[in-house]
Amino acid sequence: MKASPPAAAEFAGEGGKERSRKQSHMPPKEIAVGPMILLGAPGAGKGTQAKMISGRYGIPQISTGDLLRDNVGRGTELGKQAKVVMERGELVSDDLVCGMVTERLQQADCARGFILDGFPRTTGQAEWLDRLLAGMAYAGRTMAPVVISIQVGYNQLLQRLTGRRTCPADGKIYNIYFQPPQTDGKCDACGAVLVQRRDDAEDVISERLKSYERQTLPVADYYRKLGRLHDVDGDRAADLVNADVLRLIEGPAVLAGNG
Repeated sequence: MKASPPAAAEFAGEGGKERSRKQSHMPPKEIAVGPMILLGAPGAGKGTQAKMISGRYGIPQISTGDLLRDNVGRGTELGKQAKVVMERGELVSDDLVCGMVTERLQQADCARGFILDGFPRTTGQAEWLDRLLAGMAYAGRTMAPVVISIQVGYNQLLQRLTGRRTCPADGKIYNIYFQPPQTDGKCDACGAVLVQRRDDAEDVISERLKSYERQTLPVADYYRKLGRLHDVDGDRAADLVNADVLRLIEGPAVLAGNG
C-alpha cells in the first residue's frame, strides 16, 4: 500500500469532466454515477443518506461490516480466515478486508457505481482503493470517487445518539430531544418501557466520537489534498442534506459524462 496514488486526472478519461447533454436527461437509475465514499461520525446521518442515494440511483450501499458478515456466513475462503481472526478478538487485516472489497466491486450491481460506507478507514486503504478504482470503468469511463463528508456539531451528535430510546417489543426508535414519545419513557404504539442501549450511553458515545476523529481525519485530509472532498452541513433535515449530496453527485464538475 505504499505506491503513490494516481492523480485525479487519471480517472477522468477524455472529456470526463463534463456531462453530456444526453446524460443530463437520463433517468437516475440509468446514470453511471461511479464510486461514492461517505464520511461522517456516528450519528451524522451517513446511513440515511446512503439509503437515499441507493434508492435514487439503484446502486448498492457497501459496508465492510456487511461484507465480513456475508463472507463469514457463506464460508468463503476470505470469510474463514476472517472468522479465525475475529474469534481471537483481533482486527481483521487490510489484506482480508481489501480482498472482500475487490470481490464485491466486481459484481454486476456495481457496474454503474456504488456507495462505500465505512471504507476506507485509513490512508493506506484510501491509496489502495485509488489504485483499484483506476482500473475500473463505468459506462466506458474511469471515474474518481466522489467523497462526501457529512459535518455535524459535537453537541448535536451527542443529542442524536444519547437521546435514542428503543421499544423492546416492536423496535420503534424515539429520541427524547427530537422525536420524544407522547408519554415519557413509553412506546406510543404498545406502551412498553423504552430502553437505552449501552452503546448509546454518553461515556461510550464520547469515546466512539474521539476514536472516529483519530481514525478518519487523516482519510479526510488525504482526499482534501486531492481536491475530492466535499463537506456537507448535516445539521439539517435529511431531505435538505440529500439535496446537497445529489448536487455534488450529479454536478458537471464532479460527474463524468456517459458518452
